[in-house]
Amino acid sequence: MGWMRAGDYEVALDDGGKLICRNGAGRQLKSVPAKIADEPAVIGLRQLTEWLERHERECLSTVERWMIRSLPVPAAVLAEVWPDPAWQSALRDLVVTVEGASGGTVAGYLRDADAERGIGLVDLDGDTVRIRPEQVRIPHPVLLDDLDELREFAVELGARQQVQQLFREVWRRETSRDPGTTVVDDYEGGSFKQLRFLIGRATSLGYRVRGGHAVCPVLEDGRTVEARIWLGDYDGYEQTETGPLGWTTAHGQSLKLGQVGPVAWSEGMRMAASLYAGRDIEEEQAA
Repeated sequence: MGWMRAGDYEVALDDGGKLICRNGAGRQLKSVPAKIADEPAVIGLRQLTEWLERHERECLSTVERWMIRSLPVPAAVLAEVWPDPAWQSALRDLVVTVEGASGGTVAGYLRDADAERGIGLVDLDGDTVRIRPEQVRIPHPVLLDDLDELREFAVELGARQQVQQLFREVWRRETSRDPGTTVVDDYEGGSFKQLRFLIGRATSLGYRVRGGHAVCPVLEDGRTVEARIWLGDYDGYEQTETGPLGWTTAHGQSLKLGQVGPVAWSEGMRMAASLYAGRDIEEEQAA
């Protein structure tokens, strides 16, 4: 973007989207002078910067939602959004799966999407290939049997995923757990000096708080399952502890562990572990 007049100065956005300013002699200043803060060009560029930041967050959030749900994404949609730097950054290097003609699954690291040339991938042999599927999936990492190998190869390729996929923490249900029980107590008893601290941690991590629970909804196999962990529903300044983790239907009906799918299990355990990690260690040591 070119320079725009703002009083006795000129302003622009640099390659990183930061507002920059130069004086009449063409020397770039360290900061934007306060006296031109209300100039239309300055206000307009700051609003544009804010919009670009929101757009980038929305792209990341949308792609993460596709991954968590392992939703089929039309190749035409990828080709349409790929020229946008925010979309491309969110999508680049993600592992995608495509149903092959023989019914098998082809996996690769997404590198390009074009309406004419098709989807560009780096396959597991390290070759750059072009395919023309109608749709692709961005699978949740818990569904990838060869996750460790994919992680190693991603490091070799220098792949950098903006959306956590390969290096997202995953939990798989151990066969030793009783499938007939309804709760997991692995992350129960994490102490917080005040309930508002725990609620604040939950919301900052992107989880909903409802009815005293942190809630993580997951759409899996066509149904919505909610992972829920108890936080507390009393005065925000009172001490609290994390409670047991359980899963319910969208209507609140409790599910047995054996009824919980791998993605809902992994995301629920991830939520519980993330909340528990913020517990008051000093309180535990004193106890």
